[in-house]
Amino acid sequence: MISQIGVAVAFFMCFDLCISEIYVLDDEVGLGRVFDGIGGLSGGGATSRLLVNYAEPYRRQILDYLFKPQFGASLHILKVEIGGDAQTTDGTEPSHMHYESDENYFRGYEWWLMKEAKKRNPNITLIGLPWAFPGWVGRGKNWPYDFPDITASYVVSWVVGAKQYHDLDIDYVGIWNERKFDSNYIKVLRNTLDKIGLTGVGIIAADGNWDVSKDMDVDPYLKDAVEVIGAHYPGTTTIAEALKSQKTLWSSEDYSTFNDPVGGGCWARILNQNYVNGHMTATISWNLVASYYEDLPFGRDGLMTAEEPWSGNYVVESPIWITAHTTQFSQPGWTYLKTVGHLTHGGSYVALTDSKGNLTVVIETMTHDHSVCIRPPLPAFSVTPQNVSFKLNGSFASIRELQLWQSKFDFKTQKHVFFKKLSPIKISYGSFSLSLDVDEVYTLTTINTGQKGTYPDPPPSAPFPKFYLKNVTNPPFSEAPDFADQTGVFEYYINLTDPGPHVFTLRQVVTQMPITWATDADQTISVIGDYNWENLTVTCDVFMESVKTGGVFIAARVDRGGQAVRGAKGVFFWVFADGSYKVTNDLVGRTVLAKGLSGTSAYSWYTLSLTVQGQYATGMVNGEQLWKNDVVLGQHNGWAAIGTNSFELAQFDNFVMEVK
Repeated sequence: MISQIGVAVAFFMCFDLCISEIYVLDDEVGLGRVFDGIGGLSGGGATSRLLVNYAEPYRRQILDYLFKPQFGASLHILKVEIGGDAQTTDGTEPSHMHYESDENYFRGYEWWLMKEAKKRNPNITLIGLPWAFPGWVGRGKNWPYDFPDITASYVVSWVVGAKQYHDLDIDYVGIWNERKFDSNYIKVLRNTLDKIGLTGVGIIAADGNWDVSKDMDVDPYLKDAVEVIGAHYPGTTTIAEALKSQKTLWSSEDYSTFNDPVGGGCWARILNQNYVNGHMTATISWNLVASYYEDLPFGRDGLMTAEEPWSGNYVVESPIWITAHTTQFSQPGWTYLKTVGHLTHGGSYVALTDSKGNLTVVIETMTHDHSVCIRPPLPAFSVTPQNVSFKLNGSFASIRELQLWQSKFDFKTQKHVFFKKLSPIKISYGSFSLSLDVDEVYTLTTINTGQKGTYPDPPPSAPFPKFYLKNVTNPPFSEAPDFADQTGVFEYYINLTDPGPHVFTLRQVVTQMPITWATDADQTISVIGDYNWENLTVTCDVFMESVKTGGVFIAARVDRGGQAVRGAKGVFFWVFADGSYKVTNDLVGRTVLAKGLSGTSAYSWYTLSLTVQGQYATGMVNGEQLWKNDVVLGQHNGWAAIGTNSFELAQFDNFVMEVK
């Protein structure tokens, strides 16, 4: 016999769950802001570095999951780094102007990536943003805006080069704003664009926080110069001044979260709530694809993972399918309804229309602990199962059926379901109802072209090959395969002065400390291989181009890169143009294990060899042993590397790694 108390508890529990809250979707009360799209960010820095080294068909498949309409993420926006020769998070990207008199619009891989995106979606929006600048832009200062004409000309030359050499129309350029924005520079940039007819290229400012909107209140010229106010990691909220400006508001860099299911939940929540809470009409993920060594900072913080070009393995992570809930059923130019908001028992909903009779509704019920992003801190909130009913008014009253797509995170069984097509919802008397569990995403739409694209499984994951030899004769990109530049830029160079075996070499080309918000080392370095390697031999031919002051190294067991590269430790074997050598346990060269004479000088080739076995290291120059079995301190594993003693020209060739 059930007690009266038990009956009462059951009744009230059912009352909360069984009674549907009613939400109205109506375009007769007016429309909200225009939807600008969902995007991904390549760069900031070097986050797509390994993607170009994938063999076909795997590289094409990855690109299809990102950009192909009605297939995967179907992204509307691609934002890329305008390379500045500097460390900007996970590596450096080459500038189109290493030096003031230098211009080359074929360096790096962002041109290629933009063309591949355009090939799949001709309507994709393209954005360029410089996170860093070559040192010459600052005229000796670590700040790019003291000479705004020079900086504006530098950025605009990249926009012009995109069109002239690659037939790419750049839609927007962003303003680097990790310290503070410079309103005078923004106006100079606008004038520089306008003077050469690029009036259609918009400026996103300040690609940091919302502060630029405060200055717009008192500076109408600044307000006219800026088309979009863009914020980084806004936590789904904006400020009153930004709303008052009536400018388009974007989350121009967001997400930056490990792409496991919790990362997918983070992405689901902010895609909806950036508009519901902050009226942001575009959200751009840092990063597009996690295609860099996972042991660098922010490993796997991409919409999908492609970090093994040597094996061909890649992983289509949950954020790809969460993105599809919006991107496959709405397009830039559609409009949000005013009738959007939060669900009574947690979660949110947005609705968009093309004003031609089509309607798309996206609902998310992500719980707090299953949707935490890396930043900013997430205030507490609760979500519980609930029944909801939606009433279609205005032009939507005649809709009789909506296609239904579901993603369901199951953190108990880990049997998640992503982007599953369910039976259509029948509309009865202008209404429909749903039972919502926690940690779900639904799309209800009049669009019937949605598709969960698929390819055969890629090859299984595999570690970096234990033997590696690179002696390239016709490189397709300026970077050597699988090398990840951490300070400086190592690019292929045609050595016309040496018709012998060193025609195509890898040359470090940055000769001045760049301007960056992150931290470069005082030495240049490029890492490669498997972070778990312990015992190996690294061999490389080296060529110094600085008389007396020149110096180069090969290394093993390098323990860090990215923003922390200045503190890198490992085993570094240096030779110098003054005829000396040393072996150190750190990149800065403070902990010296051995030193002596090497007989090396500038403008001659030498073959260096470093063997690390257990706690001992041995090194040779041109087959002659310089030292043997010096004790290695501290570091037990890490990448191999090459580099220079300073920002100087030097060449490398015939690089070989063999793991014991």
